Amino acid sequence: MSLSTSLLWRGVLAVIIGIVSFTWPGLTIGAFAILFAVYAFVAAVLEVVRAFSRERAGPVVGWLLLALLSVAAGVVALAWPGVTALVLTIWIGAWALTTGLLEVALTFRQGQIAGEWAAWILGGLVSIALAVVLFIRPDIGAVSLAEVFGLFSLFYGIIGIVPSVRARRILAAV
Repeated sequence: MSLSTSLLWRGVLAVIIGIVSFTWPGLTIGAFAILFAVYAFVAAVLEVVRAFSRERAGPVVGWLLLALLSVAAGVVALAWPGVTALVLTIWIGAWALTTGLLEVALTFRQGQIAGEWAAWILGGLVSIALAVVLFIRPDIGAVSLAEVFGLFSLFYGIIGIVPSVRARRILAAV
């Protein structure tokens, strides 16, 4: 498969995912919950493998407890995808708040020029604002995150399709 063909297929797939995510954000939220469940089940298997690959028996119980915790998280994610989506949204809010505060705090310590300073401060404040919105309304935040993911996928897909078409034209001209 040529580079232009792989770019084209990747771009088309991203556009389809973007349309689905933006049109049906609830479906996207459910998919995120299922992906988290799959991740938790894979993590559980890896913890069991880690438990029995040790030379000493001491940490086996700890790794097995982590595996059970991962299985429980996966089961909860599948049984209650709505709750899982809300928890993931709050987790993203916590991440955005932490990174935003750190960006603002670290900006003052780095001695950057005014333009860089303003950009870091603005980026940190936007992260903090996102966190506040997600904490206040995590239900709307989850839908908004799905829609933003959809827009990102559309944009990413178009960026993949355009060079593919351009490369095909160049190859056809040669």
